[in-house]
Amino acid sequence: MVELLNSWLRSQGISSGSSDFISWGITAVVVILLAVLANALVKNILLRALYFIVRKSKTKWDDALLNRKVFHRLANLAPILVVYFAAPIFPGFQTAIQHIVLSAAAMVIIFTLNALLNAFGDVYRTFEVSKEIPITGYIQVVKIIIFIIGGIYIIATLMNRSPWVLLSGIGAMTAILLLIFRDSILGLVAGIQLSANDMVKPGDWISMPRYGADGDVIDVSLNTVKVRNWDKTITTIPTYALISESFQNWRGMQESGGRRIKRSVNIDINTIKFCNAEMIERFKRIKYITEYVNKKIEELDKHNKDIEADTSTLVNGRHMTNVGTFRAYVGAYLKNHPMVHQDMTFLVRQLAPNENGLPIEIYVFSKDIRWAYYEAIQADIFDHILAVVPEFELRVFQNPSGNDIQKLAGTITK
Repeated sequence: MVELLNSWLRSQGISSGSSDFISWGITAVVVILLAVLANALVKNILLRALYFIVRKSKTKWDDALLNRKVFHRLANLAPILVVYFAAPIFPGFQTAIQHIVLSAAAMVIIFTLNALLNAFGDVYRTFEVSKEIPITGYIQVVKIIIFIIGGIYIIATLMNRSPWVLLSGIGAMTAILLLIFRDSILGLVAGIQLSANDMVKPGDWISMPRYGADGDVIDVSLNTVKVRNWDKTITTIPTYALISESFQNWRGMQESGGRRIKRSVNIDINTIKFCNAEMIERFKRIKYITEYVNKKIEELDKHNKDIEADTSTLVNGRHMTNVGTFRAYVGAYLKNHPMVHQDMTFLVRQLAPNENGLPIEIYVFSKDIRWAYYEAIQADIFDHILAVVPEFELRVFQNPSGNDIQKLAGTITK
């Protein structure tokens, strides 16, 4: 083509030097126009037809390819191929042109594969297994490998050297590479361990006070784990920190169907006493403990008779106490509460007395694990318990307040 143009231009009376320059210029313009035409045909005709077919299909994976512009990126190869096959027209520049074009083609392929991996990740997240085994970290590792290999190939092509020559030189840069990709390497190892040991996955509620994290995991990637806290802020934690440090995963609680209630009511020790006949009769009229009181009286009477205890003195034998009866009532009340799990750990126990009185601890599980509902159930239980304490002639311990001091001052003044 160049020779034909050159001959024709000379026949028109143009000098040899000028005809060569013009013929090469016209040829270059034609090649560029062909490349532009190829690009337009592929993107305006083939891609439009492909987009129409994809939109009409019922499968989801092709929509992901379309949304991530995989076909659009791949279409950039059309003008590159035109220039590559036209390179022999320019013998003096053929090698240089082909090297540049191959480098450009490698870049297109790299970005196409990147988009393809993104589309694969989108499709994978539509399956339930993605909640159990996240693969974001692995996809990022594959991307890093692709970019490294692609970068080496592009540099080797532009330098007209074998890629193996560059790879052999990378051995001397291993320490630098390890430093640069330290977090990625640690994240990869941590991601494998997290997945293999099923330690954390998207949707889990985790707590990690050191990083201020307390909420749901929304993403597990190569370098970071994102946690949406309950105040709607987002905390980013290095993936390897979940392996090297401790954190609390609440998944077990969520899967068990019960959420622990562990709280104490402190009883004023000065109000603890033996029950007299009037108290016992009053306790018998309390629905939840009527049977308990009757059986307890029979048990204590039989025991005292067996040991021939002189019950005229309370220190002899066994007797009912108001705090013991209160503890029995709390247990019976919780047994009849519709939102308390009866098949999980159930304790109403007495802890060691301290400067705040005698703690009566409730250790049960609510049936509803949702935060707001759980708090409502817990509050409802303790509202009732705190209100019923005086019925057993007990008093909840509380440090003196300003009002108490005022009352005491008024009494002293009188």
